[in-house]
Amino acid sequence: MMASAQKRSPSPIEQAQHRERVGVRSSSTGTVTRRLSHEDERLLKQILAKPQDYIDSEVFYEEDAERMIYDEAPPIQQPDTTWYHPVMDDLSGTRTRTVKSSQQVILTAAEERVLFHQFNYARHRVRQIQEEIWSNPDKQPTPEQAEEILSWHRRADRIREQIAETNLALVLAMAKRTRMSEVDFADLVSEGNMALLRAVDKFDAGRGYKFSTYACRAILKAFSRQGMKLSKYRQRFPTDFDPKLEKSNFLETKRATFEKDAAEEVRTIVMDNRAELTEVERTVIEHRFGLESSNTDKPMTLEQVGQIIGVTKERVRQIQNKAMEKIRTELESKFLGEPADPEQSESATVG
Repeated sequence: MMASAQKRSPSPIEQAQHRERVGVRSSSTGTVTRRLSHEDERLLKQILAKPQDYIDSEVFYEEDAERMIYDEAPPIQQPDTTWYHPVMDDLSGTRTRTVKSSQQVILTAAEERVLFHQFNYARHRVRQIQEEIWSNPDKQPTPEQAEEILSWHRRADRIREQIAETNLALVLAMAKRTRMSEVDFADLVSEGNMALLRAVDKFDAGRGYKFSTYACRAILKAFSRQGMKLSKYRQRFPTDFDPKLEKSNFLETKRATFEKDAAEEVRTIVMDNRAELTEVERTVIEHRFGLESSNTDKPMTLEQVGQIIGVTKERVRQIQNKAMEKIRTELESKFLGEPADPEQSESATVG
């Protein structure tokens, strides 16, 4: 009962996905003998979706071409990309990461020819197996064909990645040299990297040129296209950058409004004498802060107010502080709901 309860029949969606999965047929019986893993299945469907492009060469058709291109080729140093953090370096602005000689790999023309022959021969083999599969009536690969086409495709990808990583410094150097103020540096580097990968796919090493010569032109064209694309976008949406739109002024406006309201409230408290100020205290506050309705001059200093009421400026300071304390208590009782008289607050607590 427990085992039957735990066993679940596949849903209609899972059944449809199972029917659509790519299988491999037996070379002898023509029936599907096994299923590929999800990763291999996805990759195989992607490979069989369109013919594989490659740069042809006479070397590919020679006897033992695979052995000559791979087994007899000299070993080529793998690139070190631990230094490659272009966006982080650009944001820091303090220093630029330099590539050490031990990290940078510079290929000779002979080494480039070896890599590109290996890369294009792998793609050539993928194309051959594609044509063999498509010639089958059911267009399903045999187990041997599936394993072989996946192996050659992954080998081509590894070599492509090696060539691209070896030339990452070229993209970074050109991006810094042709820095465009209207294009973000990260977008510029990204567009250059995509152009570098396209250049790897299309470069013909048999013509005798260095790959950097061909890649530089492709990268510069990509930079130009990115700038033109951004220019057309700005022509269609000609809104200039406004710093005010990037930062809200809500707090500043709210604070200014509060200060204005508080100043009006203080004026009302003083003029109506709701804080029970003495005559001297009202005189000091009115002159110190220019609260008199008829006074158009600037607020007076402590010394000036002292000359009017006949006391020292230190005594004026004491009177001002006592008056301000009364006004503050009145404001708190109005806005915070606290009693203005401390004796009232104590009696309410006792009660």
